[in-house]
Amino acid sequence: MKKTTRFFAVVMVAVAAIVAAVPSQAQFKFGLKAGAAINSLKFSNSEELKSSFSKDNRAGFVGGAMIEFTVPVIGLGFDLSALYVHRETKWVDEDFDNIKRDYIDIPINLKYKLSIPVINKVVKPFVTTGPSFAFLTSKKAIEDAYKNKSVDIAWNFGFGLELLSHVQVAASYGLGLTNTLKAVGVTDNSEKINGKNRYWTVTAAYLF
Repeated sequence: MKKTTRFFAVVMVAVAAIVAAVPSQAQFKFGLKAGAAINSLKFSNSEELKSSFSKDNRAGFVGGAMIEFTVPVIGLGFDLSALYVHRETKWVDEDFDNIKRDYIDIPINLKYKLSIPVINKVVKPFVTTGPSFAFLTSKKAIEDAYKNKSVDIAWNFGFGLELLSHVQVAASYGLGLTNTLKAVGVTDNSEKINGKNRYWTVTAAYLF
């Protein structure tokens, strides 16, 4: 938890430094975002866990608000979102209910917009990358066998299109950096589980 707090603090300091360095003519936008979150769990060191969870990706949903800063001409900036995310993971054993996890997710992305002459007022491609911090809001216990971690950190890589300077359609892939769950009552294995989130997020946003 100390490492998580330290990492979060470093990122927030970096964001504050970027905001302070943004020139006064930078474009600022606020918007609403919604879409789908397609999630799976990846276990690299536990065959038992791999066999307990389905490999099928499970679709959830995401929605919330975002802000965006962009420096004109060069097209470089960043966006910050506060999102409610619902994720699901399926057990192989059909007697168990699907694992449902709710988070408040805060992705912080560096964003680059490619300005193409003639069409740049209609459509602008962009790419994004940056960390996200997901804070668990649902229960931790999973069928008295596992517990969800309170904080899940990932790194996102995304791309999208901005249409008419107001609508953004985007997709991103998240690589979990921290374990998202642990075993309950299994001392020997509780710290060795290497189960991380892998997910696609597809969203549409309207910026004012």
